[in-house]
Amino acid sequence: MRAIIQRVKEASVTVNGSIVSQIGRGLLVLIGVSAKDEKQDAAYIVRKILNLRLFPNADGSRRWDKSVKDLGFEVLCVSQFTLYTELKGNKLDFHRAMDPEFSQKFYLDVIQQIRENYVSERVKDGIFGAMMDVQLINDGPVTIVLDSCTRGSDQISSGDTKLIHSSERDSKPAQM
Repeated sequence: MRAIIQRVKEASVTVNGSIVSQIGRGLLVLIGVSAKDEKQDAAYIVRKILNLRLFPNADGSRRWDKSVKDLGFEVLCVSQFTLYTELKGNKLDFHRAMDPEFSQKFYLDVIQQIRENYVSERVKDGIFGAMMDVQLINDGPVTIVLDSCTRGSDQISSGDTKLIHSSERDSKPAQM
């Protein structure tokens, strides 16, 4: 699973000319689901979204001191299967992305996990599979790229499922 996390002053998602979600200060998170993602990939990404210290403290003396959760800011999640694009010459190949038949449920389960681990009303999302206009005002800018496949064993908390090496994973998508 991949997540592009951007610290924002505000962000919104518009579909067919209507705003479907908007937030004030917080994080805009673009989420891509791989064909090989499993529950522990989602748990890692959810934990990082909520706990990364991307904000300064109140007096500004420490730049990377507080998380979105610490400050009660908002989170706007947007599904983006193109995060698993590979280029073949100038042609796009999406075979590494999870099939839409499974990825919508997986993505929605991730959003639900974020809501369950935070304040549900502060977690917004776009419309899965829709063509969306995403507007944001970057704060910084601060942009973090996360990939659950590259996490180290030192980043696993006691509540996580054990890591499964990619060679041990089944080729079909896991269900959450």
